[in-house]
Order: sequence, then C-alpha cells, then structure tokens
Amino acid sequence: MFKVFKYFRTDLLLVFLFIMITSCNNKKNYPDTKSEIIKIEKDFQRLLNSEGAASAFYKFASDNAVIKRENDTLIFGKEEIKKYYSSPLYKNAVAIWEPDYIDISNDQTMAYTFGKYEWTFIDSSGKKKNYKGIFHTVWKKMPDGSWKFVWD
Repeated sequence: MFKVFKYFRTDLLLVFLFIMITSCNNKKNYPDTKSEIIKIEKDFQRLLNSEGAASAFYKFASDNAVIKRENDTLIFGKEEIKKYYSSPLYKNAVAIWEPDYIDISNDQTMAYTFGKYEWTFIDSSGKKKNYKGIFHTVWKKMPDGSWKFVWD
C-alpha cells in the first residue's frame, strides 16, 4: 500500500492538500448577501410599521412559510399568517427589531437572523403595552432573486 505514495509527486500532493484544506473552510463572509439581508429586515420593519403587520408578513413570507407564536402554536402558509396578523390586536401595532447575528449558507440561498424585538400595542382598553423578546428568522432566496422568510 505504501508503494503507491512513492508515485505521487510532492508538488501534486501539496496542491491536493491545499485544495482539501481550503474547501473545508465553511466560514465564508458574504458582505453583499449580508447587506441584502439587513436591507430586507429593514424593509420588512418599515412596511410593518407603515401598512400593518398583516401586509408586511404577507409580503415577506414564502408561500409555505411557518411562524411559531404563543403557546407553541405553528401557523402554516402566508395566507394563514396574514389572517393571524389581521386580528384587531395587530391593527395599530408597531415593532422594532434588529438582527444581532446573520449567517448565510455557502451557496448564498439561505440565511438566518436573530436578535431582539419589541412590539408596542394599544389594547382594547386603550392602554399601551410593550412586549420584548428574541426573534429568529430563516430567509430563503427565491428563484426571482428576492428573499422571503420560511420560518419566523
């Protein structure tokens, strides 16, 4: 078996090892894609605060998106997500958030973000209420080049 190694040229072996080592590096930095994700998060927030949660979640959801909400409720599909956010509670709600972290797949077709959010609501008695938490969103690049969330 070791006789095989005597036929390898040292320079070919070094090139092979270099390719193997560099191809195993999964920590790539995609500044253009990160900028796209930051922009899409800001556009999502801007639309939510100007046109309402139902409109924003509908526009930025993929057709088969899923959201997880209180009591571990899962809501499937952009139509159902729009219905969920059409409740009176969300009519005048505003939200702020910003990703603390963004990671992007090596093929730059998937990304996820997480960070802190704050929702402000006016309840049925007219009192202002704030809710804070942590969000986690998974984004997928669509065939037309747009980004839509598949999980929130």
